[in-house]
Amino acid sequence: MTFDTKIAYIVRDDLATWQRLNVVAFLATGIASAAPEILGQPYIDSLGRQYGNMSGQPMLIFEGGLEKLQVVHRKALEREVTIIPYIHAMFATGYDEANREVFISADAENLDLVGLGIRGPKKMVDKVIKGLSLHG
Repeated sequence: MTFDTKIAYIVRDDLATWQRLNVVAFLATGIASAAPEILGQPYIDSLGRQYGNMSGQPMLIFEGGLEKLQVVHRKALEREVTIIPYIHAMFATGYDEANREVFISADAENLDLVGLGIRGPKKMVDKVIKGLSLHG
């Protein structure tokens, strides 16, 4: 199956493993919220028990330093793709409202990004993430 859109997560390369996993998990919820059409049907096991649904579209995870994340952010803004940001200050909060408070108070031209979720037309996303390495 081919998709017209692409989903990419970019996580900062200087984070601890738990932080990287945490960031990608939160970014994925943002992408799913912004594009609920990516969600497939619920899973049902052989005994008929129903489980939750997941994205039916593949997702790629990339890594880079702060400067690379800031470049990706600028490119994504220029191309008007869906952007889900996660900044370093969010690690010190414990709930959504506090996350939004630290985000709105951050310098929008110099965000201390630790992760980005990007979704948009495949060619646009490819241009936004050009030059990044896959995580791992």
